[in-house]
Amino acid sequence: MLDSDLAELYGVETKVLNQAVKRNQERFDDDFMFQLTAEEWTGLRSQTVTSRSGAGGRRYLPYVFTEHGAYMPGNVLNSPRAIAVSKFIVRAFIQIRDLLATHKNIAQQLLELERRVAGQDKQIAQIIRTIHQLLEPPASPKKRPIGF
Repeated sequence: MLDSDLAELYGVETKVLNQAVKRNQERFDDDFMFQLTAEEWTGLRSQTVTSRSGAGGRRYLPYVFTEHGAYMPGNVLNSPRAIAVSKFIVRAFIQIRDLLATHKNIAQQLLELERRVAGQDKQIAQIIRTIHQLLEPPASPKKRPIGF
């Protein structure tokens, strides 16, 4: 998560968040946050609308926070909102993990069922394959060519 997005969640300016992080550098190891390279930032910026650095935009490369780093500012910003946001982030990641674990469990059970019935009934095996296809993420839609 970009520092600017995280600062918005915590209700502070990006520079305030980054200053708090720099003052508490020992809490933010490399697996909690890192700074984007110029190439990465250019690629990311080309996908979003941002102002140029001469027009009041960013003058420094942004920091990116990992899952663990995203809730660490709650420990250094010390405000009721920061505490609430930290709790929200922890709960959101727990829900994501639970959802992924459930999805993996269902897929594993379907594979086991398919193995058991594959030689006995081809229609049941086809139904299971169809369910597997439904569990796959949807393919991105094909874009129509521009013009006639």
